Amino acid sequence: MGLSQINAPIYEALRRFRRMRVVPFDVPGHKRGRGNMELTEFLGEDCMSVDVNSMKPLDNLCHPVSVIKDAEYLASEAFGAENVFFMVGGTTSAVQSMIMYACKNGDKIIMPRNVHRSAINALILCDAVPVYVNPEVNKQLGISLGMSVEQVEKAIEENPDAKAILVNNPTYYGICSDLKKITEIAHAHGMLVLVDEAHGTHFYFGENFPITAMQAGADMASVSMHKSGGSLTQSSFLLMGKNINSDYMRQVINLTQTTSASYLLLSSLDISRKRLALSGREIFAETVSMAEYARSEINSIGGYYAYSRELINGDSIYDFDVSKLSVYTLPIGLAGIEVYDLLRDEYDIQIEFGDIGNILAYISVGDRKRDIERLISAMSEIKRRFGKSGTGMLTQEYITPIVAETPRKAFYADKMSLPLEKSAGHVCSEFVMCYPPGIPILAPGELITEEIIEYIRYAKDKGCSMTGTEDINIEYLNVII
Repeated sequence: MGLSQINAPIYEALRRFRRMRVVPFDVPGHKRGRGNMELTEFLGEDCMSVDVNSMKPLDNLCHPVSVIKDAEYLASEAFGAENVFFMVGGTTSAVQSMIMYACKNGDKIIMPRNVHRSAINALILCDAVPVYVNPEVNKQLGISLGMSVEQVEKAIEENPDAKAILVNNPTYYGICSDLKKITEIAHAHGMLVLVDEAHGTHFYFGENFPITAMQAGADMASVSMHKSGGSLTQSSFLLMGKNINSDYMRQVINLTQTTSASYLLLSSLDISRKRLALSGREIFAETVSMAEYARSEINSIGGYYAYSRELINGDSIYDFDVSKLSVYTLPIGLAGIEVYDLLRDEYDIQIEFGDIGNILAYISVGDRKRDIERLISAMSEIKRRFGKSGTGMLTQEYITPIVAETPRKAFYADKMSLPLEKSAGHVCSEFVMCYPPGIPILAPGELITEEIIEYIRYAKDKGCSMTGTEDINIEYLNVII
């Protein structure tokens, strides 16, 4: 093809196109920004001039034959995949496409219950049946862990007709499963292995990171390039192994993906892939160095616990992503979401998320040493100014659900709205979750219990951003009649 990782075909085509000064009688209607000057002043002429529609010189994402096809080839080479597709609906669309490829109406899929809501949404769309592997829980930290090999083997033994296994790797907190072993077991039983690798882009380009999905022999992986890879929000990659029919996968993706793909997102994927392929090793070495420094300094404050590879147990925590700065906060008497709010409101520091017991500060090459120092200093002050006894804090982060109905049947069932306090014993027909991280506390088809109601109330009281329900205040839940 005459291509190398120094090329960025979509970006290069957009630069050529901009020099041509083509007169636009197509969409978008802002016509290179001239029709919406306030937006152009905000985003800049350079941005608006390449917010264009698919056309012959720029190819078409739904059926690429030129520059997008070339960019996909370079991405597959960079990630060590057989094929790669550009996704403009975020990793949500990649996760859903993987599941819709693997499963049809009534097919079983084995997955951890602490999946992102996008995976359960896919089950509602295609009517696949989930076989949940309830993850082990680190009771001290109150977080769910990876899938243990024994749990996977048991699920396969009990469900030999399952079509696929979905693995979160790494989790939001940086915890990895034994992906290679799980893949080998699944393949030995004729099952596809799908990996939600949203938080693992950097694994492909750095050194001494956990094994990647493609290295482990997985069949498909969804990769959030916009998280640690530097592309624009909502842009992701779908990676495929040699056993996947990529032509059929394209058809599956086109069931739900827009026919008006943003060239801002496409070019950001192209440019970011080039950057990581050429300089990723140095970029992520610096990221890890900053994370390790922050971890050491935060642990020296006392009370906080910034955890790392010492958690590894060879199974449910098979490996750990040391670029993640996950910190346990309950010993200083503050829930993670309270530290999250204090950092933003008192110190103008925006971290990724806070849950009941932990916070996550997402560190990337875009951070500076002085920013890290500011975070450490703020956390030290928060302990001094706001810390208190850790007694009386709710520690349970993951509650094992009781699945009473499939997500699709529950979602579309006749339903009624009940006050939260009167909903125990009923089957939920909607989602309840803290976002981020977007892991459901309740999903459609699950039994509502007093323990879950207590958790929802506690999370609301502490200030977690709760989403998923029709009732915006989460005072009422929809349940199956």
